[in-house]
Parts: sequence; structure tokens; C-alpha cells
Amino acid sequence: MKVAVIHDWLTVYAGAERALNQILLCFPDADLFTIVDFLPEKDRSFLSNTKITTSFVQAIPFANKFYRNYLPLMPFAVEQFDLSSYDLIFSSSHAVAKGVITSPDQLHVSYVHSPMRYAWDLQHQYLSESGNLRGLKSMLIRIILHKLRIWDLASSYRVDLFLTNSSFIGRRINKIYRRTAEVIFGPVALDDFSLETKKDDYYLTASRLVPYKKVELIASAFKAMPDKKLIIIGDGPDRHKIERVTKNAPNIEYLGYQPLKSLITFMKKAKAFIFAAEEDLGLTPIEAQACGTPVIAYGKGGVTDTVIPFKTGLFFHEQTAESIKDAVVEFENLKFDSNQIRLNAEKFSEGAFRDRLVNAIELELSKRNLKSGFL
Repeated sequence: MKVAVIHDWLTVYAGAERALNQILLCFPDADLFTIVDFLPEKDRSFLSNTKITTSFVQAIPFANKFYRNYLPLMPFAVEQFDLSSYDLIFSSSHAVAKGVITSPDQLHVSYVHSPMRYAWDLQHQYLSESGNLRGLKSMLIRIILHKLRIWDLASSYRVDLFLTNSSFIGRRINKIYRRTAEVIFGPVALDDFSLETKKDDYYLTASRLVPYKKVELIASAFKAMPDKKLIIIGDGPDRHKIERVTKNAPNIEYLGYQPLKSLITFMKKAKAFIFAAEEDLGLTPIEAQACGTPVIAYGKGGVTDTVIPFKTGLFFHEQTAESIKDAVVEFENLKFDSNQIRLNAEKFSEGAFRDRLVNAIELELSKRNLKSGFL
């Protein structure tokens, strides 16, 4: 069986690329198609000898820096890939990859990390955070997003089987496309995170410092709890906000960016990991649990699949400093078993992801009386 894998774009090695790595392990002879490929050499080892085809956007001036500005061209670009010689089309999509054109004799499976958030339910948040709520530029962006929504919905009919990374995104897919998606939790490299049962007396949060991560809220909550220590790891545009909040808070230690080895060390010894974002899945809460560390998280999004209340962590239900404070106070009156927390994390391993993905495709092929040949 000849397989084509479609990926939106290759520019950084992040969550979608981690999933792509595991997808290519399932289909080692697959050809890869992507809108642009500017992935740094240091991150390309997982691609090995994969044949990669890019779109015409690759050749547009300054695409390496401003590829996102060419988003209006991407639906057209992805439709230009000639996939007629392939039996199985597998798209890894958070933007336009699922919109490739296929024939009735081809099986198109799409692993959707999320429908385009900025075009659908998060449009107003995107416009607000980018400073484009009003004016001519705002109107132009709104028109572009309107056109993208029309194409995005129309192209959803080209997919035979939807897969996704969490129940949260499954509900978003159902809301937007009126399709059911099978949940296959995103892969986490659990082997990098070993169990530690002895914890130190500090809380930890770690993420890129951008507005939706709400790290400033976490810092504000702990500033009001001077008897509880918080360590913050991460860097990003909101760094100045974190430094301002923590300036006169001796119980909060802001360490900035830390290499993975250092992050793991802090994660293993933390009393609990604090997570205040609404994420599609959320990798760091799973990584913390792999270390046997309980998670105190905002109870929306992907964490509702990955954290078991009162067994592997605790939820707070408002994105406010007061709600975080209340959850920390409640947490300190509870006991957690680090071994059970680690067992929960193992459900989200890379091996489990590959097994479930292959099984889902095999089942779909069997319904069509086809054999894969890639096992």
C-alpha cells in the first residue's frame, strides 16, 4: 500500500511534529507533503530519508520568516498536491492539510490537532490579542477568516475518517464539521521522564510565556501565599509581566528558559505542577505525571482527559488567582500516590499512540475489504 502523509508546515519541532514523528514510524515508506519546509537541521533527524514535497509557497520571497502571512494562499496550495498514485492519504492537520483532494478509491484519514482556532471559536480572542479589533486591517482579516471558514467546512467532506488528540478537540470537530472523531491521545516521550516518589516543598509551572498560558495568574496567586514556594520556568513575550509580578515576592523563583534535563529535574521533585491554560491536550501535565508529580490544572480542555481528579491531580474551575489559591489549599489536605500517577501517564506513551493509530486505520480498511501491508 502506497502512503502519502500531509503535514501543514515544517518550521519548528513542536507538538504537531512530535505526532508526525510517530506517524512516520507507522508508515516508514511514506512520502511527505507539506506547504513549506524550513525545519532547522538540528530538528530533522526524525525525517531521515523521507521524500518531502513542498508547495509553491516555499518559493515565495521571505516565506521562511513570514509563511503565516501567506495563510490565504494555503488552501489553494494544498489542493495542488498530486496524490493520485497513493492508496492511503494520512493528513496531520491544524490548518489546511486535511483539505487535499483525493479520489473515491483512496482512503483519507485525518489526524486533526484542532480545526483552525483563529478562524472559528477563538477568532475574537485572536483579534484582541493581535490588536486588530478595529480598523481597516481588522476588516481585511475578518474577511479572510470568513473565507477560510467556508473552505475549511467544505474541505471537511474530503476526509473519510477523523482522528484527534482529545475529547475536547473531538467536541470542537463535531461542532464545526458535524463529524465524529476517534480520540487517539497525542504521543508523549515518557521514557525521558522517570518516576520520583520523594518530593520537595515547592510547586512548579513551566511553559512558553504567552497570554493564554496564564502564568501571570499563577504568579499572582502565589504572591498572595508567601508561605508557599513557586518555581517558574519558561520564556516568551510575557516575560516582563512575570518579572513584574515576582519582583517583590521572595517565595517565587523565576528561572527563565531551562534545558530539558534541568526542567525534568525540577518536575520530578515538585510537590505539584500548576497548569492554568485551556489546551487542546497539554503535554506538560502528562510529563509531570510521568514523574509521579500530581497536577493542579484549570479544568477545561485536554486535561480533563489526562488528569484524574483526586487520584492524579486536582482541578480549579475559574482562570483567576483566587481559584488557583483555593485549589492549592485543598491540594495540601490531600494525599497522592506517585506510582498511580505514573501509571496514568503511561496511557499517553508514544507506543500506545502508534498502536491505536494503526488499529484505527486497519479497522477502517477492513470495512472496505482492503489490506494495508504496512504492518
